Amino acid sequence: MITPIPALDSNYFWVIQPSADTNAVYVVDPGDAAPVIDYLVRNQLTLAAILITHRHHDHIQGIAGLLERWPVPVYGPDSEFIPQVTHKLNDGDLLQLAGITFRIIGVPGHTWEHIAYFSSSWNEISPPLLFCGDALFAGGCGRRFDGTAEIMWNSLQKLAALPDDTQIYCAHEYTQANLAFAVAVEPDNQELCTRFEQVKQTRAQGGITLPSNILLEKRTNPFLRCQHPGIKIFIENEMHQIPETSAEIFGALRLIKDTWPN
Repeated sequence: MITPIPALDSNYFWVIQPSADTNAVYVVDPGDAAPVIDYLVRNQLTLAAILITHRHHDHIQGIAGLLERWPVPVYGPDSEFIPQVTHKLNDGDLLQLAGITFRIIGVPGHTWEHIAYFSSSWNEISPPLLFCGDALFAGGCGRRFDGTAEIMWNSLQKLAALPDDTQIYCAHEYTQANLAFAVAVEPDNQELCTRFEQVKQTRAQGGITLPSNILLEKRTNPFLRCQHPGIKIFIENEMHQIPETSAEIFGALRLIKDTWPN
């Protein structure tokens, strides 16, 4: 079972409970200790380990407080900004946790050290799953802080190559704003427009819009669709430039989104 803990302005801290037979759980990207402690205590659960995707404070600020109560392993990227990491992970590593095998995918771009956790078969009945932090969002992607547009584009292509039914557990509830931008980019994409209306209804009712899945993102997320002619035309109209490669189109699209009114 995977449960979100809503926290801060828009974050979800994901709690992974491998089976109903155990009260030992894992938490992904705890940016605040208090809501995690409250959730675990209320549900009589015990923290077994912490998984981190990247260095930003809203993903790591809760580590210290959790370790005071549960001195557990901390898995994450090799970064001087995350000194609490006890088990450093790199692209291609395999991580075994209570019967779940995660393959680590290096996805630099949002930050240079960003990693994602992918499991192809975490139990017999569930589809593959991905914890991708801020690399890929439902309907969008994270801002590019480190490296080139090509580096981040290549990172997103790694994620797009995962099985279509992979469930995407990203770290923020940004979907409605992301899709509002996406519709401006691709107003003729009917599947996108339908998704946007559904998301607006979900949010109006207080629901969450995650997880998404890889197939849905490939059909409706402009940052995975940079090869489509309509996106190139949108960029030409906005920037009066003509990008050529998919990476250049991605970079231009990300720059436009950075200043787009939400």
